Amino acid sequence: MNRIEACFARAREEGRPVLVAYLCIGDPSVEASLAIARALLAAGADILELGAPFSDPTADGPVIARASQRAIEHGSSMRAAIEVGRQLRATTDAPLVLFGYANPIIVRGERETVRAVADAGIDAMLVVDLPPEEGQDLRDEARARSVDVIPLLTPTSSSSRIEAAKRVASGFVYYVSVTGVTGATTMDPFDAAAQAAADLRGAMGLPVVIGFGIDSADKARRATSKGADGVVVGTAIVRAIESAQNDVAAASENAAAVVRSIRG
Repeated sequence: MNRIEACFARAREEGRPVLVAYLCIGDPSVEASLAIARALLAAGADILELGAPFSDPTADGPVIARASQRAIEHGSSMRAAIEVGRQLRATTDAPLVLFGYANPIIVRGERETVRAVADAGIDAMLVVDLPPEEGQDLRDEARARSVDVIPLLTPTSSSSRIEAAKRVASGFVYYVSVTGVTGATTMDPFDAAAQAAADLRGAMGLPVVIGFGIDSADKARRATSKGADGVVVGTAIVRAIESAQNDVAAASENAAAVVRSIRG
């Protein structure tokens, strides 16, 4: 098994969900992100999503959008996120996922980006705005390099879109709990998302994690109540880092506290 498969298998044996933690690389600095990433793993995160900042993060709400802008101003980029992954891989076997948007990948080159990801020891890529019908060069290179390409599916994904994603997906499936952006919902979709994710798990034949709006232990528990394999926590972590106002030690502790609370 690769690292992602082993992570989900271990969690199933232990009877618990997987906790995926998102981190915007470069907020408050690239060096700080490396320290915060290690704190998240020590606090109980199973998988790290290394967010490559982008100037137009269309899937992200205001908290992550602000972090992305700060990260760009501080010199971060997709290259920086890959380099943080390389440095993390030297000290951890935890699965690492590069999380980003298609534009910087296309600018650099799809195959070149995948090669850099694989060489850094990063296990998977999640490209938010890459439809399953697109990105053939990226997918071919990823398959050749044993890099998983993780799809996002939503409450509005049609059966044909789910089938298209199934044909090209690997690693796990990211199920978006709401029709909106990260961290901005005032709705309570988690009971419905739990059932939808369980159904999707059967249809896709891959582990399914639920993201968007998971910011408490109660929401995480309810989201995984029907058989989803885990949850993604992003905005709550980014908000905790933002509240530290560039104090790296405080940012690390604040972010770790979010993970400990939800893990608990």
